[in-house]
Amino acid sequence: MNSPLLKKYCKGPTKSNEPRRTTKGKGRNFRTAKEGAGMTEKGVKEYRRKNPGSKLKTAVTGKVKPGSKAAKRRKSFCARSKGWTGERGKAARRRWKC
Repeated sequence: MNSPLLKKYCKGPTKSNEPRRTTKGKGRNFRTAKEGAGMTEKGVKEYRRKNPGSKLKTAVTGKVKPGSKAAKRRKSFCARSKGWTGERGKAARRRWKC
């Protein structure tokens, strides 16, 4: 266990100076499971600011025309998330109207 290679690649947990974003409080980036889980619009904007080139978007929750881009995003999300069994996953699927 005292190998120099292990020391080089197996670093312990690092602490960030930034506060952790949660589902509670004023500046939150995520919804609670009760609200339908997923990221808030503010959270998505912050993520895109920190990850230039990201195409992350908020959930498709409204009524959509069949065949529209939004309808295709919803269909794709619902297909990908079919096996989600956790509380937050189920809440997100409800919010997306899967």
